[in-house]
Amino acid sequence: MDKIKIAVLVSGGGTNLQALIDAQKSGVLSSGEIVLVVSNVKGAYALERAANNGIEALTLTRKSCGGQEGFETSLMQELDSRGIEFIILAGFLSILTKRFTDHYPGRIINVHPALIPSFCGEGFYGLKVHEAALSYGVKVTGATVHYVNEVPDGGQIILQEPVRIEDGDTPEVLQLRVMEQAEWKILPRAAEIVCQSLLKEKDKISL
Repeated sequence: MDKIKIAVLVSGGGTNLQALIDAQKSGVLSSGEIVLVVSNVKGAYALERAANNGIEALTLTRKSCGGQEGFETSLMQELDSRGIEFIILAGFLSILTKRFTDHYPGRIINVHPALIPSFCGEGFYGLKVHEAALSYGVKVTGATVHYVNEVPDGGQIILQEPVRIEDGDTPEVLQLRVMEQAEWKILPRAAEIVCQSLLKEKDKISL
């Protein structure tokens, strides 16, 4: 069966990457295949997760590419030379410019650890999102998978999953609960939805 070629962009430990790899093995993600993992941070543990699962991995940093423009140009070359059709940002802590997102319209998704439009946009990433949710006093948070455009966390929403906030939660405890109950579930499901839609597009073109 034809599968959509997926690249996953990472910056850290790669727990969301692992959720995608597990989903691929279990058949939750069956219409696409992860063929490349790219980290913008040297030595990120996500690279080991890729290696352990026989997935090609490489590191590209802004510094090594001479800045954001060089980084995006190199990244596009690496993706396009491998025929990548779909890009998943999984804990990728670098904002991509319009030049990059326009090159892959409707082909980039991101997982954000809150229910957009709450606690999102520039500056809201990692523990900062959970700190903000706790300090605001909301009773429910969650995760969102959305398409990526030039506006941070601004693209169309694909899936959301709510997560209850418990008394005594710290940002770290809440972060783990949001990952386990929301991010690791909806990211693979959203990836499958997009892959199915891209396969339909390909079928139409080939008719």
